[in-house]
Amino acid sequence: MVDALADFLERKGKPSQDLEQKLSRAIGKLRGCGFKIDSAPSKPYELVESVFPVILSQQQRQALALGAQLLSDMGFNAQASQLLKIGDIGSIIPTSGLKGDFSPPVDYSSTTMDELVRQLEERCRQQRRFVIRYRNAAGNEKNWDLDRSQLRLHDGVLYLFAFVPNPPTWDIQNRSDVDRNYTFRVDRIVRVDPASVTSWFMPKFPTIKIVYRLSGALANYQPRRSHEQEQYRDPDRKFVDIVTTEDCVFWFRQRIMQYGKNARVLEPQWLVEEIRDSFKQAYMQYSVSHLGDLQ
Repeated sequence: MVDALADFLERKGKPSQDLEQKLSRAIGKLRGCGFKIDSAPSKPYELVESVFPVILSQQQRQALALGAQLLSDMGFNAQASQLLKIGDIGSIIPTSGLKGDFSPPVDYSSTTMDELVRQLEERCRQQRRFVIRYRNAAGNEKNWDLDRSQLRLHDGVLYLFAFVPNPPTWDIQNRSDVDRNYTFRVDRIVRVDPASVTSWFMPKFPTIKIVYRLSGALANYQPRRSHEQEQYRDPDRKFVDIVTTEDCVFWFRQRIMQYGKNARVLEPQWLVEEIRDSFKQAYMQYSVSHLGDLQ
């Protein structure tokens, strides 16, 4: 910090003598005012918590309170409490009436989960391959070697989204490299190993183009996602065709099936067949159930 501050002052033409003593005195005064600052030999100063007063308007206080409420609903209670400390807004009740409909599997701010998320964030910053130990829904554990990775929040659940350079041969569909993009629920990650010396091979996640049609109640749909655009709109407003670039086919399939009869995938053909088969299986479930009731 002393070296960085000296360089800054020299560029500004300011004196830089006795910086170490001046910095130590300044840190001491800040600590005396209530700032929590950690320090150790050969380590930079770390601001743990600030007590600097923040002046906020009522709208800003309401916005922070709402953000804290949504974070809490998603299981990030520790992060929510940090927001509430800004401007001392713990007593503020959001007036928007907005309520998050989330059912997170775990408390992501628990000590164990907080450390796990911190490790994953560090691996993503390092941009080098690493290994995780993952327990699937059946309780079976396996090591996964990961390349490009990213933390993503989907439907209130935190995932590690990663490119797997060498997935199991039985798990490859031979459709495109997008099949090597995997989702790992963070609460099922058992261990995160140190980063290797091998840099990420993938400059970005593989993607695939999908064309789908919305009709009926969704015929007036306007593309709002950055990776999708309108391809064709029927002059009579009976349907609209959307082309989208996706890196996770599983999440896209979840979303499109929620639209029911108002959505239909047009391309690629293998995805058309997958979704058609899923609807067939759902229909058979209801049919079998109905026959059982009659018996």
